[in-house]
Amino acid sequence: MEDLFSSLLAWISKPVLVQVFTIVLATVVANFVVRYVLRQLLIKAEKSNTVWDDALIGSIHRPMSLLIWVVGLSWAAEIVSFEAQAGLAEIIEPIRFICVVGLITMFLSKFVSNCEDGFIANGSDVTTAHAIGKLLRISVFITAALTVLQTLGISISGILAFGGVGGIAVGFAAKDLLANFFGGLMVYLDRPFAVGDWIRSPDRNIEGTVEKIGWRLTIIRTFDSRPLYVPNSVFTSIALENPSRMRNRRIYETIGIRYADAAKVKVIVDDVRSMLSEHEDIDPTKTLIVNFNTFAASSLDFFVYTFTKTTNWVEFHGVKEKVLLEIYAVVEAHGAEVAFPTSTIHLESDRMDAPGEQQEREIS
Repeated sequence: MEDLFSSLLAWISKPVLVQVFTIVLATVVANFVVRYVLRQLLIKAEKSNTVWDDALIGSIHRPMSLLIWVVGLSWAAEIVSFEAQAGLAEIIEPIRFICVVGLITMFLSKFVSNCEDGFIANGSDVTTAHAIGKLLRISVFITAALTVLQTLGISISGILAFGGVGGIAVGFAAKDLLANFFGGLMVYLDRPFAVGDWIRSPDRNIEGTVEKIGWRLTIIRTFDSRPLYVPNSVFTSIALENPSRMRNRRIYETIGIRYADAAKVKVIVDDVRSMLSEHEDIDPTKTLIVNFNTFAASSLDFFVYTFTKTTNWVEFHGVKEKVLLEIYAVVEAHGAEVAFPTSTIHLESDRMDAPGEQQEREIS
């Protein structure tokens, strides 16, 4: 028993083991201190109104903890390898570098995602935020992959040259895919519509609400709740309307008054114009026209041209219904009636005499 205890004590007392133990202990302490500091910083960052500090502290927490362990354990492994003369130093260095690059990639990717979510939560455009986030994450991953390949001794210039030649072949083989990709890029840059917008095309049978804008397809939910998958290249060659971005909705109606009420047309038109100019749902800053317009076949027509304050489709129809009923009330208030298609037959009171009767009257 004493011999076993002496051997254990001698093994523990070796300088290399003391160094390894010290490094591991320092790693544990450093990890604890860093985690505590980052937690306190995160609490303070959540109280601020900026996006950047929340995104930075929230994304650096886990990568920093893992980085401390990678550096500490690799350092301890180098000491053990040097003491044992096992020749592991050549393996430890690349592994440590790859781990560091991976952790930096993890941090940057998480940071971009947190910033994207933060800007969307603060009211930024969803489509633009997603597009920029995707581009930045792709750039980070490509840069990390090229760095790792260079570390492993693989020539990046050869890969880039091969990619250039292969890219030409792929471009010819997948021209439709590339057209959709660049079409999606144009949608992200020009922003003719965003997620949640109601769009329609007079050129194609496309109408509905945008649900998702991808790099190849845009998903549109039609008004009968069917999903419509539109390749992004289509949007580069068609005219597109975006009613969601209209500032007002227009009321443009023609009302006919009977010819029997011709004397009342002028006062009816004036009263309708006054009523609309003071209406709570009509935008007074936009064009308002109420004028007698046409001598129609069965009516004296005047037209109403005005704009509502609301752009909501359902609310607009409620406002339009209210306005039309109030116009009808003005017509009735003046004792007039709205005209409908009619035909009038005029009969002469004195019929013409037959030729024989006229000659008889002249002889007598």
